[in-house]
Amino acid sequence: QLQLVESGGGLVHSGTSLRLSCATSGFPLNRYTIGWFRQAPGKEREGVSCISSSGGSTNYADSVKGRFTISRDNAKNTVYLQMNSLRPEDTAVYYCAARLFGLCVLSTAPYNYWGQGTQVTVSS
Repeated sequence: QLQLVESGGGLVHSGTSLRLSCATSGFPLNRYTIGWFRQAPGKEREGVSCISSSGGSTNYADSVKGRFTISRDNAKNTVYLQMNSLRPEDTAVYYCAARLFGLCVLSTAPYNYWGQGTQVTVSS
């Protein structure tokens, strides 16, 4: 059974860092493109970052470029999102999602499998 489990969220002050992890099981991670998405209260889910199955291609939303870094360790079946210089507007539930071999895109529709999310709250 394919599963994605996010962890690493929490309550932090503005300007600090967090690293989110997306632990996967039940499928060969090296065949899947992984995306990170977030959803703030009252807003639509939006793409934050993604990484191709090989790790050779990444993409970032303009709002996080230069602050967030996505990486993957296929041997550990885990994808990471390093978030630096956090801002209150980064507050949201963060989700990871997977799509088989697909292009690294930041729209939600192409992703077939989703985790349950982890809360990130950034105080000013």
